[in-house]
Amino acid sequence: MFYEPEQYSVVQPLQAAWQTLRDELKALSTSYFVKWPERSIYDGDWTVFALYRLGEAIAPHTQLCPKTAKLLAQVPGLVNAGFSSLAPGTYIGPHVGYTQEVLRCHVGLITPENCAMRVDKETRGWTPGSCFVFDDTLEHEAWNRSNQTRVVLLFDFKRDPSAPLSQLPDDIRNYNLVNDV
Repeated sequence: MFYEPEQYSVVQPLQAAWQTLRDELKALSTSYFVKWPERSIYDGDWTVFALYRLGEAIAPHTQLCPKTAKLLAQVPGLVNAGFSSLAPGTYIGPHVGYTQEVLRCHVGLITPENCAMRVDKETRGWTPGSCFVFDDTLEHEAWNRSNQTRVVLLFDFKRDPSAPLSQLPDDIRNYNLVNDV
């Protein structure tokens, strides 16, 4: 089940600036991306370039993407954010997120055909500038059946920006999401 992005004013500036986000993404070296640590849930090559973790900017990365970082910094209750890349043939199997305290947003940046995600019983494919908001505690999966890489800006924001996060597993704090830049 996806929510209409118009319901969430926090996502609109990022969606409107999708071409700026894409330009900063394209300027990055792919060597800056790291494999997503939960390797048991995917086959193929799922890599990320993290910009924020648990509400804190990852300074070496945000300095490389200053316009993206500035837009993300304006999101009330921002938790995690980064570029999420699926190489051709990558499949992220059915899984659920950690907490109902956040919603997840994807902004389509590089979106070849034959790439999509399912949340609960609904499936959508990305297009350039498309925006998906969903509750990732519902079962979801994603795939890239194209011959090109798919990249989205992925970010989590609190449903209640003033509430503390209480439902995150401890190991998420230890994920290595940074390569030397």
